[in-house]
Amino acid sequence: MKLSINIDHIATLRNARGGNEPDPILAAKICEDAGADGIVVHLREDRRHIKDQDVITLRRIVSTKLDLEMGANEEIISIALRIVPDLVTLVPEKRQELTTEGGLDVASQKEKLKDVIERFHSKNIAVSLFVDPEERQILASKECGADMIEVHTGEYADAPSGEEQERSFQTVKLSAELAHSMNLAVNAGHGLNYANVRRIASLPQIGEMSIGHSIISRAVVVGLDQAVREMIQLVKK
Repeated sequence: MKLSINIDHIATLRNARGGNEPDPILAAKICEDAGADGIVVHLREDRRHIKDQDVITLRRIVSTKLDLEMGANEEIISIALRIVPDLVTLVPEKRQELTTEGGLDVASQKEKLKDVIERFHSKNIAVSLFVDPEERQILASKECGADMIEVHTGEYADAPSGEEQERSFQTVKLSAELAHSMNLAVNAGHGLNYANVRRIASLPQIGEMSIGHSIISRAVVVGLDQAVREMIQLVKK
């Protein structure tokens, strides 16, 4: 099991004062030194946290894997094709949302996404689609030519009761098994934290977790290096 760290909220804190601190670039290096397998950033259209220069610099200094989350917007696509991250994760994007809400509706835009994926593949950039744990979205992801999916675990993470969490877990499990059977690599993310991550990490079909907010929140108390190491203990053991 691999763990990639989303450092968007380091940039959120930096931008709150309009200065240079805390530095997302330094944060990325601390995460890698603590054992993270990759760095994730979301370059949004409104640039609310990660900026273009952050991605340019991260592409130069990240030694593990750089995963660029993004909407299928032509401006951001062009930036990604120029920077060439190791992985692009296509997500839905709304200006008013606090964080990504729900998975990408791949089934309703297969032709568009197929074209976008082909453009990335022409630059040898792997593509993941962030989708809800639904059969039709997974089948559509395969038809589009995606290399992998990232299963949206928000419903599992936010379940108000143990019964509902169990139901959501089983849905994630079945979706991961389906995607794996179709030779799609499987990642998982959204809402995962120190209390709920172990069950998702136990699924053998899932190869990687993408976690951000809970780690950055924990880092405020114990420091980023320690917060990453604590999550690695949960995810990998």
